[in-house]
Amino acid sequence: MPKTKLQEVIFTVLMVFAMVYSMICYNISLHMGGLSNEVFLSAFHELIFMGPIAFVLDFFLVAPLVKKKAFAIVDLKKDNPFILVLAISAISVAFMCPLMSLAATILLKDPGNQFISVWIQTTAINFPMAFFLQIFYAGPLVRFLFQVIISVKVRN
Repeated sequence: MPKTKLQEVIFTVLMVFAMVYSMICYNISLHMGGLSNEVFLSAFHELIFMGPIAFVLDFFLVAPLVKKKAFAIVDLKKDNPFILVLAISAISVAFMCPLMSLAATILLKDPGNQFISVWIQTTAINFPMAFFLQIFYAGPLVRFLFQVIISVKVRN
């Protein structure tokens, strides 16, 4: 877990890259009807503007709310500390998925007069992937990379 503001920035940048890039690849592959090498390159074009949006939303709005909610439901004196990690991960997805789906609906889709329906559908399609990606892949990978980065920085 990050302990300083700089560590929070580093952690958020890593998590945003892992989650946003993966979710962009997922959505492009859905749109194209399957995964191809082209998807991985195309995703970088959207990452240029979706990444900063996710960073700002997460760092300034969502993360403070998530911490409050997670610490309200997890008792570190009784619960395993890993329960806190799971709570933070799940609550982050619960907040970020609808917000990023909203951004995608506004910037990447042409919903016309079906805006609310398109946003809800986009959120529903993205939520299961975002949840499992966060819990099983991106979350553990980013926490591992963060620990490596922090331990290297501490040694120097």
